Amino acid sequence: MSLDLEPFDIDTSRPTPELLDIAHRELRETPELRAASIEELRRLLHNATDLHYRDDDDFLLIFLRPCHFYPESALKMMRRIAEFKKSNHPLMHDLFPIDEKISFTDHEIVNVLTNKDHKGRRVLVMNCGKAWDPKQVNAEKMFRLFFLVHLVAQLEPSTQINGVVIIMDFDGLSLKQVRALSPSFSKMLLTFIQEAVPLRMKEVHIIKQPYIFNMVWTLFKPFIGEKLRKRLEFHGHDMKKLHKYISPDYLPKNYGGTLPALNYGSRDWYPCIEKYLDHIAKWNTYGFANTP
Repeated sequence: MSLDLEPFDIDTSRPTPELLDIAHRELRETPELRAASIEELRRLLHNATDLHYRDDDDFLLIFLRPCHFYPESALKMMRRIAEFKKSNHPLMHDLFPIDEKISFTDHEIVNVLTNKDHKGRRVLVMNCGKAWDPKQVNAEKMFRLFFLVHLVAQLEPSTQINGVVIIMDFDGLSLKQVRALSPSFSKMLLTFIQEAVPLRMKEVHIIKQPYIFNMVWTLFKPFIGEKLRKRLEFHGHDMKKLHKYISPDYLPKNYGGTLPALNYGSRDWYPCIEKYLDHIAKWNTYGFANTP
């Protein structure tokens, strides 16, 4: 890990030997397989003339690691990402951090813990309850925040290997938030999470959800596949249940942990999103060839 790493930044340094051991055990990654898979994915991508992506080694690893170094699976993921971008063109077209700067700096909807958990995983927090005012940040804007965060997360080799955990905090959920979540938005969000995110989504924890959350679950449930269903955990206000998955030593007081209560948020992370503007700008051009 970089010794001078800022708390609100990602670590883009090369994987440590310990990380590479994990990659070997969980992703089949070895120097030989890595080199062969990169070469094969590059060949497949060159033959897929309808797709436009760059093909340098580090970029292709973004897709190969979550696909356990199966090049055909990685290409299918790249194609699903292109399909998602095409299907949601008005929402995705030329999206830059500045477009959602106010949503980042003036609201507390999305956050990332500055520390990783006991398994080295990034922990993303989505505040979907009373902290979210849909009149100020509608559901589409909330999605765009999540999308921009995921673009930066995919650049971190340790996150490519260890994966991410999502905590969805529904504390204080009311009809105001429920009304903002339409069936079409729910389908779009869950399609993205399940089909178009080149990250290892290890766990999704639903916490502090009140009874009215059942209305949200009714919207989400039809679009949740078996793989995601197995990764979903519901805890209510029982933080000890959450601690079975994430050690309290790595959680803030807000979630029954031993770390100080959160005193930072997306405002603090916004400069990190802007820092990787070049990657975001290039990502805007990827997808189907000759597609706006």
